[in-house]
Amino acid sequence: MQIAIALYERFTSLDAIGPYQTLKSLPGAETVFVAEQAGPVRDESGTLALVADKSFAEVRRPDIVVVPGGPGQSDQMENEPLLDWLRAVDATTTWTTSVCTGSLALAAAGLLEGRRATSHWLALPELDRLGARSTGERVVFDGKYVTGAGVSAGIDMGLTLAGKIAGDDHARVVQLMTEYDPQPPYDAGSPEKAPAHLVAICRDRSRAEQ
Repeated sequence: MQIAIALYERFTSLDAIGPYQTLKSLPGAETVFVAEQAGPVRDESGTLALVADKSFAEVRRPDIVVVPGGPGQSDQMENEPLLDWLRAVDATTTWTTSVCTGSLALAAAGLLEGRRATSHWLALPELDRLGARSTGERVVFDGKYVTGAGVSAGIDMGLTLAGKIAGDDHARVVQLMTEYDPQPPYDAGSPEKAPAHLVAICRDRSRAEQ
């Protein structure tokens, strides 16, 4: 089983690392970070880099594809090397997945047309515009397509998928070993719960980055 995690400049690091941490111990799994060209790829801060061991051209039939989101995703919407690769490998994947705005790349590649999917809450209207049927759920399965909501939801997406593939006990062991037992200091993790003025700040920042 080959798990391919796609990278591009200015991805969000947890979008990639959350699924990596929860999926890498699947029985018989080989995890590879892949990009347009092999080598280091920097995240949105510019201070952290992950190394793509292989190029898209070298990874042709992965079993699982993970597409992270991030500010750099907007530059990928017409990036044919990435979109062509997603279309090509999707023909044979068992699972095609994304975290956060990574679902916009899947939609831009034409893979989510008419399908239920999720993304970061700020990106849900764009997901609809691209032909998917957005939902605010944290993890969404539609056939072999699995999408996670914003950033931290990549951990939940990976655990849920691990349970589907290797059984609930395997996923529970992964959860226990990573001590994933969320007890956040604030109850502001969704636009429905956060104070309205903070939701407005986030919307303004998102518009400024576009």
